[in-house]
Amino acid sequence: MTRTNSRTITRTLAALLLGTAIVTPALAQDASPPASPDEHFPVDPPVTITLRPDLAKEAGNRRGAFEGWGTALAWFANVTGGWPDAERNRLADLFYGKDGLGWTIARYNIGGGNAQDIEPYLRTGAAVPGFWKKPEGATGRDWWNPDDPAQWNWQADANQRWWLDAIRDRVKAPIFEAFSNSPPWFMTVSGRVSGADKATDDNLQPGKEGAFAEYLARVVDELQKRHHIVFRTLSPVNEPNTDYWYAANTQEGAHWSPQRQSMMIEASDAALRRHGLSTVIAASDETNSHTFLRDWAGWSPAARAKVGQLNVHSYGTVHQTAVRDIATASGIRLWMSENDTPLSGDPETYTGMASPLAFAEHVVLDLKRLEPSAWVFWQAVENISGGNGKPSSNWGLVKADMASPASGPHQIHVTGKYWAMAQFSRYIRPGDRLIPVDDMDTAGALSPDGRRLVMVHVNAGLSPRKLELPRGWRVSMVVTDATHQATCMAGTTVPSRAIATLVLTKGSEKGPCV
Repeated sequence: MTRTNSRTITRTLAALLLGTAIVTPALAQDASPPASPDEHFPVDPPVTITLRPDLAKEAGNRRGAFEGWGTALAWFANVTGGWPDAERNRLADLFYGKDGLGWTIARYNIGGGNAQDIEPYLRTGAAVPGFWKKPEGATGRDWWNPDDPAQWNWQADANQRWWLDAIRDRVKAPIFEAFSNSPPWFMTVSGRVSGADKATDDNLQPGKEGAFAEYLARVVDELQKRHHIVFRTLSPVNEPNTDYWYAANTQEGAHWSPQRQSMMIEASDAALRRHGLSTVIAASDETNSHTFLRDWAGWSPAARAKVGQLNVHSYGTVHQTAVRDIATASGIRLWMSENDTPLSGDPETYTGMASPLAFAEHVVLDLKRLEPSAWVFWQAVENISGGNGKPSSNWGLVKADMASPASGPHQIHVTGKYWAMAQFSRYIRPGDRLIPVDDMDTAGALSPDGRRLVMVHVNAGLSPRKLELPRGWRVSMVVTDATHQATCMAGTTVPSRAIATLVLTKGSEKGPCV
């Protein structure tokens, strides 16, 4: 899970973009769009790029169908689900509505929940309630009995649960995943859901794997019944083999050694089976591919056999093809299950292109190297940043005033990164198949019937690029740049500092610009 305060993302393209990006002032909602780079730099001749997807070679490839796009509901859903109907429904439509991003996936965060006598210290939205209920007069940490109905509070986490219903009602075939950041406080070593006292120590008490697994399985079972949904997967650990999580941190998290991960995977699978659930285990939701490889190498054979989906985050891009190969060789579905990529140091702007371009480049490379079955955003809504001497940033697709009272009204700002996301999720759809494209700035996908070919191209340069496309197709081009928001444009020349989606169609299939 990405944290603005605990981790800085360094990108190899930062030096290039920071030197040339033109952004609006921080927090300038209604500022004029940034000037085109062509007004400030000599215009070079267009760069001609020939895109060569060899569809003849794709007939027998091993890639499965792409399942779609989505977001983790933590932590924004814990806040916005309690907003006035008009505001929360607007957000749900922006992400899951037919005229929005067309997302089909949601990751529900099963909160651990801190002790009531701890002074609140977690960041806005991050204090996700747990479903346990401490008996009156109970002391210590050994009081919990999952078989006692009085020790469960199924009214908890109402705000995030509102989103489960909102997504179910908007998406024809939604895919829900449950995930955990920390055990409940009374199962931890430190007594806090933010981590152990030392960031490299495991925080689940020894021998509590079964108890924690029972907690997760019962929550999955109960929420499925109450909300008439299915959690296809349960991810019991999150970014486990890292030094991000410590007791004084401001969000939930827990360190897990690969050995303890194995134990938790096996215990969670056993708990799901005891409850007769079809939910399978996803793991390890590691922060990047090279750390995922250490997790996988340290899992027991029995634990590996219980995993039905491999989840990896892409906050680092080293060894991504190695994770892809593990998934392919093991026959296990692979998700890129969390990322957000604003450009480091880019001041908050709702219209600037520096962070949208960096984000789009990252998505393209994830699709090309990991070849995942799904690509899932971190949290779609972030709090408006900056002010009072605090740094600003471009996390999130939508910025909102999440610190203000739930009764509202709330400032809601759709950013350039939202439109960058639209260039992918509106056109590469569930059921499509990712295909290789012979250009590092372009990702491609083919529809099941072969009559729609989609290529998303990122031109971060200062001159336009003319794209030469495969012949025999009708072409629609949709562009996002400083002055266009997923807008149809004629031709196949991509403007400077722009993201373009080329939708090629045959037969009766129609493109978006018809």
